[in-house]
Amino acid sequence: MPSSHRVLVVLGGLPATGKSTVARELNRDGAFAYIRIDGIEQALKNSGEMGSGGVQGSGYAVGYAVAGDLLDGGNDVLAECVNPLRLTREAWQATARTHDAALVQIELVCSNPATHRLRAESRTVDVPGLDLPGWQAIQQREYHPWNAVDVLRIDTAAISPQSAAELIRTAVRTVKVS
Repeated sequence: MPSSHRVLVVLGGLPATGKSTVARELNRDGAFAYIRIDGIEQALKNSGEMGSGGVQGSGYAVGYAVAGDLLDGGNDVLAECVNPLRLTREAWQATARTHDAALVQIELVCSNPATHRLRAESRTVDVPGLDLPGWQAIQQREYHPWNAVDVLRIDTAAISPQSAAELIRTAVRTVKVS
């Protein structure tokens, strides 16, 4: 555990598993500097600077850099993103290592397909201009299994956002005192 006891919490999972809801609940007391990759990616799109290739991995690259700056400034950081690939997960791990912070990796899942679909079809956009993926796009999205043993998996079909946030707070407290 880094001596600084700064923590990078990476909250990942497929769209409509409850990441934004859990992140809001987790950070209701403002304990974290909050980075939301959806917001970064939409800002990059809105800038008109991305060209025909689109955002690609740029949103994540900006997220890693901002997280590093915030960690260096003494902040605990909450990064919310799908985090679908081994590559993105390893980059968050490298960010924590490089900036001498503990890493708490969270994967939200929704084990009930009917609940997951309902969430996908009924949620509202809270990032202006963001096109939310539909159920079919979520099901077809490239999303690699998490193989790391140090990932806290939380099933949002089984517990409330408040309970999920409390599980994460407990994990953060544990790494802060170790």
